[in-house]
Amino acid sequence: MLETAQGAIREAAQRLGYDEQTIEALLEAEAEHVFEIEVNGKKYPAYRVQHNSKLGPFKGGVRFHPHVNIHEVRALATLMSLKTAAVNLPLGGGKGGIAVDPRLLSREEVEELARRYSRHLAPHIGSARDIPAPDVNTNAEIVDWMVDEYEKTLGKTDKGSFTGKSMSNGGSEGREAATGRGGVITLVEYLKARGLMDKPLTVAMQGFGNVGYWFAKVMRDYPNLKLIAVSNSKHTWVQPDGIDVTNAVHVPSGTPRPEALHDTQSTTAQPSDLITSLKADILVLAALEDAVTEANVQNVQADILVELANGPISKAAEKTLSNRKIDILPDVIANAGGVIVSYLEWKQNLAGEHWSEAEVNRQLEEILVDATDAMLKRAADKDLSLKQAAFELALERLLA
Repeated sequence: MLETAQGAIREAAQRLGYDEQTIEALLEAEAEHVFEIEVNGKKYPAYRVQHNSKLGPFKGGVRFHPHVNIHEVRALATLMSLKTAAVNLPLGGGKGGIAVDPRLLSREEVEELARRYSRHLAPHIGSARDIPAPDVNTNAEIVDWMVDEYEKTLGKTDKGSFTGKSMSNGGSEGREAATGRGGVITLVEYLKARGLMDKPLTVAMQGFGNVGYWFAKVMRDYPNLKLIAVSNSKHTWVQPDGIDVTNAVHVPSGTPRPEALHDTQSTTAQPSDLITSLKADILVLAALEDAVTEANVQNVQADILVELANGPISKAAEKTLSNRKIDILPDVIANAGGVIVSYLEWKQNLAGEHWSEAEVNRQLEEILVDATDAMLKRAADKDLSLKQAAFELALERLLA
């Protein structure tokens, strides 16, 4: 993923005429924090990469996942710099994580892990410097613990130091649905521009966590879009008549699992990797990075791919898809709903305000429609792929 991100930046910068020294400086992170956290005698590698603050404070989530490593965090921090610039936010790019499987820890151990992470980074973060947020396997409760520890460590109140907080602790309306909703906004704006909004279109979706669930739920507002397949890491469920997530059977985690959906209970579970090769008009990639690579790109049958996860298409696969005239709605815009609403939460915190969900969604849509339209125009004007266009716009802002 790091190679993919840096390669796309390098190509875009070269097209725009920037020299090698400027490109290398842009690829280099401003700061990297690599440390260990010990909980109950076991040590866990921890990271925070602060990539670029040209446009504003670093911004990016913190993930708890066993595969977290410095290369992944560097890549995600780099992508966040591009993402905030692509949607024209006054924020930079950062990312953090701990190499841990939180399912193997008690709630008390997860809290201690979160607090020690925040305590270590306290001198390097804050509302004017670096604003972490939830990511994979982290949530509002974990962020609340981090805020509490950060404020205790520095002896001051700073609710804007983190976003993705609980509502009672300064969180924003609309945050839970933001990334999924943002993906729908981007897709709909693209379909309008291509004259496809009046045509019936089928959608297959890889990944059904919080992001995928909310994408599917918001997508129900557009009757021409029909979800016909969903998958998780174990299985794919196909229902040609359509899957209605509003009838979801909720499970203890709060977000429905695909197998708990009313419309999938009568279907046969098939292999997980089937999802990328299904015949559908639109394939939404809402799982993890590198979902489509050289190994499976030839099996893709969709005409439009939506990068709702970070870096779900490898560079080699992207080139193959581009040669086949398959449009990719890039993650730096399609996946930006979460960071946009995080930005709106930060603004509310700094102003001491709390906006309605309708107002948050209005501003989210306004920002994403403007970003998508600018990407589509640049792509048309210069005969670029959508990702190339988005990266050019981002780089012009970062290197101005």
